[in-house]
Amino acid sequence: MIARVRPTPRKVLRRVARNSLLRRATRRARILPSFIIIGAQRAGTTSLYDYLSRHPDVAVAVTPGDVWWSKEVHFFDYRFWRGLDWYRSCFPLAFTRSIARRRGRDLVAGEATPTYLLHPAVPERVAATLPDVRLIAILRDPIERAYSHYQLMVRTRREKLSFEDALDAEEGRIAGEVERMLADPRYKSGAFRDHTYMTRSLYADQVERWFEHFPREQLLVLGAEEFLAQPAETYERVLSFIGLRPWRPQEFAPRNRATYAPIDPRTRARLEQRFAEPNARLFELLGREFAWGQAASAETRAGTGEAVSPRP
Repeated sequence: MIARVRPTPRKVLRRVARNSLLRRATRRARILPSFIIIGAQRAGTTSLYDYLSRHPDVAVAVTPGDVWWSKEVHFFDYRFWRGLDWYRSCFPLAFTRSIARRRGRDLVAGEATPTYLLHPAVPERVAATLPDVRLIAILRDPIERAYSHYQLMVRTRREKLSFEDALDAEEGRIAGEVERMLADPRYKSGAFRDHTYMTRSLYADQVERWFEHFPREQLLVLGAEEFLAQPAETYERVLSFIGLRPWRPQEFAPRNRATYAPIDPRTRARLEQRFAEPNARLFELLGREFAWGQAASAETRAGTGEAVSPRP
């Protein structure tokens, strides 16, 4: 057995530099994504993107500063000022797709940036740039999503408050941040990214905003709970939506799972009341309901959850 030699930091930096130069030099000869997973954070986007990345006809995004695939490109939220050529540089060469087609296959590119769902400027930017793109949103029980989001911030030392205190502080923490983001495309709001526990779980307003810019048939809305319970069936549905041929990975192993203490029942009751009306509006908007609240799975209620990458 031959031992693998880990590349030195200098070699890694050289590889990154070469990749960056190559992608920038060939940026106008590259394709744009056919699909984007737009959110929600901590709802299964990492797992779905991982499963899609294994499909032989899918090319994942690689930002110019990386060597390996990049799940979160963040172009349409805080890198939009870099321009379309920079975005193109994250995806494969059109020549690569031509080769695949000559061999009887197709090749599509995609990315997954789960902060896109909430960011107020993103739907309009995506519609202007990629009017025909297929959009995928995974929505998780809003209480479980908010609590899982909080737990990630605690683990990454970006949250010092208790969950209850963080919920109370949320409105003040993000006051004026939306206006700043809309006024300055380069502005990256740490507070809006990290501490929007309840805000990110108010799905109705977010989905409605996307429907203002895209026809409904271009946005596939999935339930995180059904994805967890029936990954193969959900995966097949996603492939059909994107237009990919049937294919399955060897296994459907959830990514980025974490275990933590269950949410306090009093806090849960408070959030059930807070989310009741927004959830009802979402169900009416979509014409379907999700198994949330009392029907939530025992696994999520026990305090486990899948997370997206903690990269900003």
